[in-house]
Amino acid sequence: MPPELFGRREEIAALESLVGRVRAGHGGVLVLTAPPGIGRTALVEYARGIHDGSGPRLTCLDDVHRWDHASRTALAADLRRMSGPTPVAVLLTLAEHRTDTDEFAGLPTLRLGPLDDGAAAALLDRLTRGAADPAVGAWLVREAVGNPRLLTALVAALTPDQLTGRTPLPDTLPGGEDLFADHALRVDELPSPARALLLLAAAAGEHEPDGAGADLSLILRAGGDLAGLAPAEAAGIVVRAGGRLHFTDTLLRRAVLRRTAPARRRTAHLRLARACRDRLPRLIQLACAADEHHARLAASLAAAAAAHPSHAGRSAALARAAALTVEPEARTDRLAEAAEAARLAGDPVRARALLARVGAVPAHGGVHRVRGLLALADGPADDARESLLTAAALLPPARARRALIGAAEAAWAMGDATAYREAMTRLPTCEDDPMLEAYRTGMCAVLTGRTSEGHALLRRCLDGLRGVGGVAGVGGADVPGGLLRGGTAAPGAGEPGGLLRIGGAALVVGEVEAACVAGARALAAVRAYGPEVLLPRALEHLAYAELRAGRHTGARAHALEGLRAAHRIGQPNVAVSLHAVLALAASVEGDADACASHAAAAAAGAGPHGLTQAATLAVWAVARTELGAGRPADAAARLAPLVAPGPRRGHFAVRMLAVPCFVEAAVQVGRTAEARLATAEFTRWADATADRLATAQLARCHALLAPPQQAAAAYESAVAHHDRLPGEFERGRTQLLYGQWLRRRRRTREARGPLRDALVSFERCGARAWADRSRAELRAAGEAVAGEPNPGPLAALTPQQQRIARHVAEGATNREVAVRLSVSHRTVDHHLRNVFAALGVRSRVELSRLLAGEAGSGVVTVG
Repeated sequence: MPPELFGRREEIAALESLVGRVRAGHGGVLVLTAPPGIGRTALVEYARGIHDGSGPRLTCLDDVHRWDHASRTALAADLRRMSGPTPVAVLLTLAEHRTDTDEFAGLPTLRLGPLDDGAAAALLDRLTRGAADPAVGAWLVREAVGNPRLLTALVAALTPDQLTGRTPLPDTLPGGEDLFADHALRVDELPSPARALLLLAAAAGEHEPDGAGADLSLILRAGGDLAGLAPAEAAGIVVRAGGRLHFTDTLLRRAVLRRTAPARRRTAHLRLARACRDRLPRLIQLACAADEHHARLAASLAAAAAAHPSHAGRSAALARAAALTVEPEARTDRLAEAAEAARLAGDPVRARALLARVGAVPAHGGVHRVRGLLALADGPADDARESLLTAAALLPPARARRALIGAAEAAWAMGDATAYREAMTRLPTCEDDPMLEAYRTGMCAVLTGRTSEGHALLRRCLDGLRGVGGVAGVGGADVPGGLLRGGTAAPGAGEPGGLLRIGGAALVVGEVEAACVAGARALAAVRAYGPEVLLPRALEHLAYAELRAGRHTGARAHALEGLRAAHRIGQPNVAVSLHAVLALAASVEGDADACASHAAAAAAGAGPHGLTQAATLAVWAVARTELGAGRPADAAARLAPLVAPGPRRGHFAVRMLAVPCFVEAAVQVGRTAEARLATAEFTRWADATADRLATAQLARCHALLAPPQQAAAAYESAVAHHDRLPGEFERGRTQLLYGQWLRRRRRTREARGPLRDALVSFERCGARAWADRSRAELRAAGEAVAGEPNPGPLAALTPQQQRIARHVAEGATNREVAVRLSVSHRTVDHHLRNVFAALGVRSRVELSRLLAGEAGSGVVTVG
């Protein structure tokens, strides 16, 4: 029975092909090459397992690099003489680091790479039977760097309680000594100057992020011999780039340190410490050379970390300080600070691993705060809220403030207005921060029904946008103390957390353009000064503001960038919101497949994590796509629970935005009473908001509900509102509805003007499906549209008959066609009889077959 392999699809296919050739009597050769621990032997066992042993022979030769040179040469010569049909196949493996194994050059070779994170996680799940704590498991996968042998060793070296998170992880994970010994063989073959240089390089890079390398000038100042560099480079162990020295394999760097005697390792760190010109790197090197605990050095290291400009560097220094600290409370404080710095650096896996060193500390506010903020990015929003409220009860006032802001953000994502208000109410009066105080009191006033008072307070937050060069803004939950670049506000740039909050206030008030400005400034500040953790959120806020402003192309571009950043940094909750934004953008552009895909992704993540706002946006997006496709009944059914009062209603900050879509759909399918109720509530909201688009949308709703003798004037009024506003999409929708209304009353000549305007508006904003609807309406109104495709077998029909024929061929009933085309059921019956007569078909089935043949011929259909 072959062993179970993870992430080896390509390699398994190659082995099965080799075995298949054996069974066919053709044979062949395959060379597998990989560094130690990657899985050469497991693949050999797999090949043996799938070969049943009958028939031609499969010969497996593992670790051929261990053979002597003469034997390897003889084997290579024999393999090259194997030509034509042969009953033998040979599978051999080599360690790729050998420089004298080119005897096999030219033979079919497959190089094994490390496992990806998904395959490594699957292997971990099998090794632990699913018992590993998620944070511990993620750290083990990170530390194993895709090496299955190392991952297996790390799991074996931990106790069950450590694996499940019940007891703290050790500061350095044990295990894998034999693997590191195999890696170190490459270094042992080098001359002494090269080995000494590599030891200094490994020690210098110990506090650097993986892949950052070590400063070559520092290594040389510490006594490294430049003559040792050439042999190390020739052996493929290091490469030099931009004045830095990089190990080609992370495990090689670790092997150099792990396989060096402690005394020599301490000497290397001390030499580097003397050569360091900056205080923090010097202290880190001293800490690496120190004994297990050193209180004074730990205190110095923690103090130096506080002023370090890099969150990642600060995290590394604080983690090292914690390792030198014996006193439990101080150690926990430093680990919590190190985890927070790692979170701000956009490294949640490291942040959680640092918290896993703490263990169970139920009464430490800093630990609960970091856990809550991590959950806010990638866990259930309610869990995040509870952790942050717990943290606020344990922290001093300044830090409790930031925890409460985070709890309020979690409640907002959940759509729980009461919980949001409770968290904001618990904030003490922010006398030192007038903008935060205005935000706090303004939001609480809005959510308790005191809208005018709340809007007046929130507008005070927008005053900062009028300043030159940025905003001295609100310290957000992700900007400790509201400080950037090592404790000093970046000159000429607003604090990103505060700018995002200002953008939120602007959207609540209805100042959409101000929200776009705040979002753009926040994004610029994050890109210039950090923190990295805010990049996906800044892009999300800007994309949503642009969407509200009708800038759908820009919203899509920023949302796509944000989605990539969210996946890279590990913020699936932000990714869910960005999928919802992308679904809304696709619903404008008429890309039904993209809308459905993004909406499904948003719903899949929003449900388990309680992200009501993202879920509401996704439903709205799908409904708008259904409206664009002429399916108002589907759209009305989807939106009704979100906009109507009751327990199934949508997010409190989003539901009013979807009302105009619901009213349009509901009126078209005869749900007029529900449309009137929704319009009444929308009227109250439109009177309170500064968003001028709401006024135009309200006028459109009134036109949809108006008696026939008043509807034309109501539509003209709505169009006049749009003419004073930017944004082509909503203007086009009003013009399309007006043109449909005129045509339905046989005022076809008058209908052509609004329909032409609608077509131009939709074309200008890239709303393809909506533009197609406008073209179809123009054809039905008797006007030829430039650039229309050949209608194929339907050429003999009138435009209205063509539309009815296509809808019927798609499976729509006569009543459904009547709703889509805004005509009576009797009209559809009459036209369909004429369609059958003109095309010579006798049934809907024959009509469907006729149009299916049209589609197969490459003719594009519209309508």
